[in-house]
Amino acid sequence: MFAVIRTGGKQYKVAKDDVIAVEKLAAEAGAAIEFDEVLMIADGAEVATGAPLVAGAAVGATVVTQRRAAKIIVFKKKRRHNYRRKKGHRQHQTVLRITEIRSAGGSQHEEGVADGA
Repeated sequence: MFAVIRTGGKQYKVAKDDVIAVEKLAAEAGAAIEFDEVLMIADGAEVATGAPLVAGAAVGATVVTQRRAAKIIVFKKKRRHNYRRKKGHRQHQTVLRITEIRSAGGSQHEEGVADGA
């Protein structure tokens, strides 16, 4: 089972126990966060898509840590004009562990053994 959520202007495909890094959220390490902007939920052959959101669906997560991403270098140059600028940037991130995925019916879905396996 997986879900597609939207946070920080981006979309993330998540499943239970996934660890993802998203744009910085205002929360301390160990805090519980709930995402209600769920765009799609899939459980095997059953797929629920929203227009644009799936009504009543939510994804629960806990904050693992706050960190900064790797540095990127921004370099500008205009040749033959003695113009060079070099800047670095490190984006703030929040690392999350997905704990649960609740579908529109409000039932909690846990990863388990498929039928007949």
